[in-house]
Amino acid sequence: MLYRATIYLLGMVLNFLGVTLIIKAALGAGFWTSFFIGVSDHLGFTVGFWYGVFQLIIIFINAKLMNQLPEFRAIIPVLLESVILDFWLEIVFANVDLTTAPFILQVAMLLGGVAVVGMGVAIYILPQFPRAPVDQLFLAVSHRFNLSLQLGQTIVAMVMTTLAFMIGGPVGIGTLTPMIFLGAVIQLCYTRFYPLYYKFHPNSEQELQKQFM
Repeated sequence: MLYRATIYLLGMVLNFLGVTLIIKAALGAGFWTSFFIGVSDHLGFTVGFWYGVFQLIIIFINAKLMNQLPEFRAIIPVLLESVILDFWLEIVFANVDLTTAPFILQVAMLLGGVAVVGMGVAIYILPQFPRAPVDQLFLAVSHRFNLSLQLGQTIVAMVMTTLAFMIGGPVGIGTLTPMIFLGAVIQLCYTRFYPLYYKFHPNSEQELQKQFM
């Protein structure tokens, strides 16, 4: 349990480090963030409020796609994510501002952010602990329609980017880059980390047996 929890938290910390790098690159928000900002601009309330509302809705969408009962345990990672994101944004990178930085530096931070997010997501889905609904969604889509992780993530990203654009969200290079590349990064990292995860797992044989039961 300690091993799984450590991997889970490591992946989540890396994920939101990457999210922070994308935000600080100042080239546009990610596709989910762009959508929540657009909704907030039209209907009021904060972006965080709509983040929470849509997370709850997505819990039921995921359940429908997976033909399972709603996973209310997913509320746990939502709370963890808010704390970790604030740690990176409000403490570690609080004084970082690249709005007037050279474009090449902004692009480098953006691409680095996408790479770190992909690595973090690939790691934190390995222990099969409850995932945030927005992270579970691309897995549910992949499962429901028998798609690769890459294609499932890309479809979700394209749909949310389109919706964000339609309602006037801040869609830009920082939105399109994850939409194009994040699925491939997750797929690549997952296939590399999967055997390593079980290689170092203290109960690797039992866990692998569970995978095939």
